[in-house]
Amino acid sequence: MARLLGTLRSSQPVARFQRSCGLFPAAEERGGSGDPAEGPRERGACNGAGALRCPAGSGRAAPGPQDCTQKYIVKNYFYYYLFKFSAALGEEIFYITFLPFTYWNIDHSVSRRMIIVWSIVMYIGQVSKDILKWPRPLSPPVVKLEMRTNAEYGMPSTHAMAATAISFSFFIATMNQYKYPFELGLAAAFVFSTLVCLSRLYTGMHTVLDVIGGALISAVLLVLLYPVWDTIDHLLLTSPFCPLLSIVVPLVLCYNYPKLDYYSPTRGDTTTILGAAAGATVGFWLNNQYAASAYPSRGVQPGFPLTTSTAVFVLARFLTGISVVLLARWAMKSLVLGMLGYRYRFPMRDLAARRRLEVEVPYKFVTYSCVGFTATVIVPRLHELLGLM
Repeated sequence: MARLLGTLRSSQPVARFQRSCGLFPAAEERGGSGDPAEGPRERGACNGAGALRCPAGSGRAAPGPQDCTQKYIVKNYFYYYLFKFSAALGEEIFYITFLPFTYWNIDHSVSRRMIIVWSIVMYIGQVSKDILKWPRPLSPPVVKLEMRTNAEYGMPSTHAMAATAISFSFFIATMNQYKYPFELGLAAAFVFSTLVCLSRLYTGMHTVLDVIGGALISAVLLVLLYPVWDTIDHLLLTSPFCPLLSIVVPLVLCYNYPKLDYYSPTRGDTTTILGAAAGATVGFWLNNQYAASAYPSRGVQPGFPLTTSTAVFVLARFLTGISVVLLARWAMKSLVLGMLGYRYRFPMRDLAARRRLEVEVPYKFVTYSCVGFTATVIVPRLHELLGLM
């Protein structure tokens, strides 16, 4: 067993998977340049996709950025674009679009349950990384396609955790409400989570054990949360203490995040997630307390065909809503950073200052609380005014 775990934790299986999918270090393979149709071409740091060399060493080696990049060659563009797209399904761009889309166009209760599960799973995953301090795969032999997350530890893979949590919580929340084949829903959830998991191997950001561990932890948390998520949902909608606890508890967790010897984006990412969930939760509570208008059935209903008129409404809601959400994020970020810059006397573009605890936590928490609140309260009122309900 120890030997098997050692193999799963090593970099070699990741490197073999990359080679089998047509991704090679430039030092190993030399291909032609130009259009993909003409054959493999060299890619690397010139287009922002350079890999970072991780220091060889013990299981607690610092995963921070080093001073060299690694060019690579793509020999199979189908896998390259498939896994690059799949990796994006675990990034902010997906959460900030899919979760609001579910709220505006599918079902409020489904969206609430996904946000509850997502925030809990992601907090546990991010904290676990900085407690375990397992390094990411070594490069070489692995080709690394991402730079930002290379400054984080590896175990567990939060992409794998989030993909498992989002896909299977959506499946569980909808399977008894909508008419679609059980097998189809289960297969869709499995394919979604598997693609994201495999993308973490292809991009060279996690070992096999990181990915398996992340998926298993997420599955265990889903099993534990499922029996009580209706109770949690009811309390979040009806408890008079919900708004206070929704703000105070996440803030306490963010300010008491595990400390590291160097800067890692995990604290900022955790604050972003908890802030968005806090703002959305307050919005859910307000909508329930004041009996805000709910979206009628004119939306996406799994198991039913999407008519042209419904598709137009769905697209209009989404484009209007996401535009307002992105505008709110930009405005609040600028406002909060400006106020904190005045308070602590630093220019807004000072990245080092923005990474300080007293700056990063309030600016990200307030900004993304505003995003969650805007998506659940402001946007629905705008939809109502525009006749898009």
